[in-house]
Amino acid sequence: MRIVIVEDNETLARAISYRLKDRGHAADVLHDGSDADQFLAQESADLIVLDINLPGKSGLDILRALRERGDNAPVILLTARSEIEDRVTGLDLGADDYLVKPFEMDELEARIRALSRRKNLEFGAKDTIGGIEFDKTTRHVTANGAPVDIPRKELAVLECLLERRGRIVSKADLTDHVYGVGADVDDTAVEPHVSRLRRRLVVHGIAIKTARGLGYMLEVTAR
Repeated sequence: MRIVIVEDNETLARAISYRLKDRGHAADVLHDGSDADQFLAQESADLIVLDINLPGKSGLDILRALRERGDNAPVILLTARSEIEDRVTGLDLGADDYLVKPFEMDELEARIRALSRRKNLEFGAKDTIGGIEFDKTTRHVTANGAPVDIPRKELAVLECLLERRGRIVSKADLTDHVYGVGADVDDTAVEPHVSRLRRRLVVHGIAIKTARGLGYMLEVTAR
């Protein structure tokens, strides 16, 4: 899944991001409410972990704007113990769950798993292209029912290209998806992952085309 983390405590945000990436998810991290609101207006997310108290716009403002745009991405609010009224407001605005700080990472993961089961229609979708099928929930790839072993970063590249199938995806966008928004990584870091993924996919009738100076795009080829 692509999970967006909006949390101004950089240490906590980093810890959440590392845990989710270790579990095979793509994680985007933002620390400012206004930046997060703008990001979410332009980018899709499978799930959002959203702190209430943020610089710029508050988490409740971001949540309200999400729902007004018709964006039904599941939201887990992060709140302080004293924010009981804000928790109620958040749930009324359309939040799906909340966690009170401090919390254990195991509990956050359990809440995410529970939400993925409750939102089965959203999370249960599968993408099929060429000779492979990509399960968005488990992030497993199969070909004719047999598992295809794709390392985590290459899988994140595939996920991003599939989300924008038919369009050119820039190196910058791929890098953000693989490493997270704001990561101190050069855009060229994604090139080896694209190259290795290209070799894995060609036997399944899928090509990763390079648009020089622009980015990459998936294309089905004859086998």
